[in-house]
Amino acid sequence: MIWLLRHGEAAEGSPDEARPLTERGEEQARRAGLALAKLGVRVELCLSSPRVRAAETARLACEALGVEVTLDQRLSGRPFDPVDLIGAVEDALLVGHDPDFSMAIHSATGAQVRLRKGGVAGFERGELKVLLRPVEIAALAR
Repeated sequence: MIWLLRHGEAAEGSPDEARPLTERGEEQARRAGLALAKLGVRVELCLSSPRVRAAETARLACEALGVEVTLDQRLSGRPFDPVDLIGAVEDALLVGHDPDFSMAIHSATGAQVRLRKGGVAGFERGELKVLLRPVEIAALAR
């Protein structure tokens, strides 16, 4: 299963790549990791955009999942193919940005989605299986 987590809420400012998470964004990231762990999700690999807000989201979410984060330029804000990105790995978490993530979900599954900040999607073999908004993630993380 390939999981996509959009970065949490970020502070305003510039340069864009250096914008950190807000307190709310940090909480969104922690909750995403806790919710995935409570659902029994196990990932072998976590790849994140190197932009600060995404890297912070990945680090906080992966604390609950027990996996190290690897920064990958291919997630830094341009179209990508998630299946090609993870290679032979079966279960992975990708952390990055929209509209790239929504477009990747559409390309991989045909589903029209808009992934919210702190939202999670999971798909496998071309089928969208999970789409969670931050409010649903918060309820699962309790």
